[in-house]
Amino acid sequence: MSKLVIPENNKKLLITETILRDAHQSQAATRMRIEDMLPACEMLDNMGYWSLECWGGATFDVCLRFLNEDPWERLRTLKKAMPKTKLQMLFRGQNILGYKHYADDVVEQFCRKAIENGIDVVRIFDALNDVRNLESAIKYTKKYGGICEAALSYTTSPVHDEAYFVKLARELEQMGADVICVKDMANLLLPYDAYSLVKKLKESVSVPIHLHTHNTTGTGDMTYLMAAQAGVDIVDCALSPLGNGTAQPATEPLVATLKGTERDTGLDLAALSEAAKHFRKVADRLKEDGVLNPKVLSVDTNTLIYQVPGGMLSNLINQLKEMNASDKYYDVLAEIPRVREDFGYPPLVTPTSQIVGTQAVMNVIMGERYKMFTKESRAVLAGEYGALPGKVNEDVRKKALGDAKPITCRPADLIKPELEKYRVDLGELAKSDEDVLSYALFPENAKKFFEKRANASAPKPASDSNEPRVLYVEDLTR
Repeated sequence: MSKLVIPENNKKLLITETILRDAHQSQAATRMRIEDMLPACEMLDNMGYWSLECWGGATFDVCLRFLNEDPWERLRTLKKAMPKTKLQMLFRGQNILGYKHYADDVVEQFCRKAIENGIDVVRIFDALNDVRNLESAIKYTKKYGGICEAALSYTTSPVHDEAYFVKLARELEQMGADVICVKDMANLLLPYDAYSLVKKLKESVSVPIHLHTHNTTGTGDMTYLMAAQAGVDIVDCALSPLGNGTAQPATEPLVATLKGTERDTGLDLAALSEAAKHFRKVADRLKEDGVLNPKVLSVDTNTLIYQVPGGMLSNLINQLKEMNASDKYYDVLAEIPRVREDFGYPPLVTPTSQIVGTQAVMNVIMGERYKMFTKESRAVLAGEYGALPGKVNEDVRKKALGDAKPITCRPADLIKPELEKYRVDLGELAKSDEDVLSYALFPENAKKFFEKRANASAPKPASDSNEPRVLYVEDLTR
């Protein structure tokens, strides 16, 4: 495939369609199955999208844990069904798709195998915007021929201003990014701010700018329109059956709005409507299954106040309900920004959103701030996730770490090569390099999956109705 990212002299606004990944992750806990996707693949492949996001994020974990699917086989199947359109994934830097940092040899092998199995565009982000955590993923994506889309995790705070993101974009371009993505995971980027930021980015870097947002606060459509006026190259949209709300702005309204203008997307509304017909049935089934709650379509401006991604807000409600503490909801929401400030203003995206949110719940429920710390909170304050963007409350850090000093190096520098260890641990259950990688990321769930496969059984997808609903789960954030 050509590495030409965008044709020269292109003025069309290009669209990445998220119906196969982020849309159902945001609205329906990532429960769309491969059989839900395949009937629409030919239509999607002929649509004229810049790319189709279909892998990464929570898809990997959920395939193994709940859907009884091999995520690698899903990718190969989708590539065969959609050979003409670039397939895109979400990749969490040194965390890959898990919750911890992995050694560089695991990152390299995952990049290699993702691209070999069908991924064309790798969107790489780090929750703290620590570029050291992006180095390996960027290097290996390019080494194995992928399009490297390096992301700015967008947030607002006293340390996150426009100049901060422009400087970060320049660094990522110098590191080899083919595209810069503004990743607005909580729909905090307001329309006029989007216009200004895109303008500055277009003046400051030479690679295309790709904007990702959600419609949680009801401003996503306007943000895209203003960004289009400012010259953004690509935006993420979701077909209307799973568009808007906590997912991306719907594809069809933006296509209709820009039709006949200089930024005309070139997409056919009639063809989009046909694809939407299929996914309307899928959305209905997800509602019947109870994993798509209509409340995810409601505008929730609390996100602008507390910066908590929409999926996590609904999870917070469930968490407190199970603890018989529903009356503490607004106390926890008010505590989240205070914990975030104490922790040095990390952007709230996986895994920091869950870490900060869980610590806020503990602070409120225990009746005393920082009476207890989660191990993840201690790890963040110890520098194990990377450099925190702002000044940390040193009293809180000392309470968490005692006299231990936080690390200042790239966290992965402290991790010895580990791929062979995973291979040995999995033993004869491993039938491929891809199996070893699945085990490295999600050892318990992958091993169960491989044991079922080895027994040549075909069990029903595991029910998650009795799963504890905790804040630290992947399938609620972007």
